[in-house]
Amino acid sequence: MKYSPRSAVLAGSATVLLLWVALFGNGTFWPLLAVACVPFFISICKGTARQALLTGLFVGIVHFLLLLYWIVSVLGQYGGLPLYLSVPALLLLCLYMAAYLVVFVLLTRLFVQRFDPLLALFLIPCAWVGLDWLRSFLFSGFPWMDLGYGLAGVPLLFQSADIWGHHGLTFLIIMLNTFFTQLILNRSEKKLVGQLAIPVSLVFIAATIYSGWRWQQLENGLEEAEFMNVAVVQGNIDQGQKWDPARRASTVMGYVEQSRSLMRKTPKPELLVWPETSLPFYPFQNLLLAPVIQLVIEEQVMLLTGSPWYERDSLQPENIQFFNSSLLFDTQGNIVARTSKSHLVPFGEYVPLKEFLPFIAPLVEAVGDFRPGQIRNPPACKKARIGVLICFESVFADISRKWVDEGANLLVNMTNDAWYGRSSAPYQTLAMTRLRAVETRRAIVRSANTGFSGFIDPMGRVHKLSPLFELWEAVQKVQIREDRTFFVRGGYLFAPVCFLLAFIGFVFVGKRKRMNQIR
Repeated sequence: MKYSPRSAVLAGSATVLLLWVALFGNGTFWPLLAVACVPFFISICKGTARQALLTGLFVGIVHFLLLLYWIVSVLGQYGGLPLYLSVPALLLLCLYMAAYLVVFVLLTRLFVQRFDPLLALFLIPCAWVGLDWLRSFLFSGFPWMDLGYGLAGVPLLFQSADIWGHHGLTFLIIMLNTFFTQLILNRSEKKLVGQLAIPVSLVFIAATIYSGWRWQQLENGLEEAEFMNVAVVQGNIDQGQKWDPARRASTVMGYVEQSRSLMRKTPKPELLVWPETSLPFYPFQNLLLAPVIQLVIEEQVMLLTGSPWYERDSLQPENIQFFNSSLLFDTQGNIVARTSKSHLVPFGEYVPLKEFLPFIAPLVEAVGDFRPGQIRNPPACKKARIGVLICFESVFADISRKWVDEGANLLVNMTNDAWYGRSSAPYQTLAMTRLRAVETRRAIVRSANTGFSGFIDPMGRVHKLSPLFELWEAVQKVQIREDRTFFVRGGYLFAPVCFLLAFIGFVFVGKRKRMNQIR
């Protein structure tokens, strides 16, 4: 029976809808992840090559449109772009993201047609995860809401991330979808169904048992861990007013007053954390720094805050480098450590390839020209060594892993999510950040200008979560851990290994095809 174009469109639409409902920040009905891709996978296998590619393009574009629709508001409201520019920009981004799904379609068809179903059961998830990994760093990288993050609402199920990261969770999800697809396509072959069920069951039982064991082990051990009292302040500063010179003093005093109220609470904080660029000025000899210094001296508390920073070249003073930084103040009011954002937002904090494209000079002036920092020397605050994740650095697993590898025993995510408004984006960034805690087994203190702020323990559970767009502050005992997970030591290679296996499968198919042609 011929597979019609209408069936392909319906199958693709069903997968888009199921993924939208399942993913965290949208419908949040995570069990659908086990079958959400099945209609799409069946369409890939049963349709013509042209139908499969078009369906892949359709699913990719619409799926990412539903995930990233808020970009239009960000570009329009804060970037000053009119709709006739911001909408095409979103479409181009979604087209780029969908290109990876088109490649996945090609690989899946090859694996299904050329390999035994048992081998395809593993190669298809490898292809999906490998392409997710490629997207995480290619052209600066944009690993937004991979499927594994859909489990962020059920911590008991994602404890195995400390072995293979969130990519391992995606592998499980795609493997399960591949299995159900194979069941439907080969339902008349009872022996094959049994053969496929065995490895799938073994992988899922092993992951489930491990997650349950780690959950119990960590829950029993957290009480014995070192603790530190950390406070978070959410200033709820309107993005449109954040950099208004007339409001800078009131912004600083607002943070100072909120912090003073925290110092009267029990337990008394040992460290205060303010959000990204909560000091909306360059701190060199700025009078607005005086109340901040007075706060830390009088309250005898250390402060970690976001701030812009610049440095002049000693040999060429006219050469100025700008950074998006975090500053650590000691109890004497001295800046004792500074880290800078290492993964900058393209076209937000810098313009790629500007030296080769002189005609985009006006865009450089509008966007800014920040320099990336380096991941080294975690700032020390008493018993804590802090790995600082600024803004969307929390969505990159490799950044938190490198901080822990450098010796960080506590992670802090300072961000300004006011750009996103009341869209699904704040929920999604929180979901992705929760996986960073499990992968590294580090508590994460999250301080956001407008929310979500709160505390994430090493098991990925959220404590004292703030509301969105409200003044908020809280103190929490956070765990200080020194152990390094398997993921930090080598498990992060799981995704590139998946990419390599999928690539080997692709090369093998090509060689076998050429050999058949020669014969």
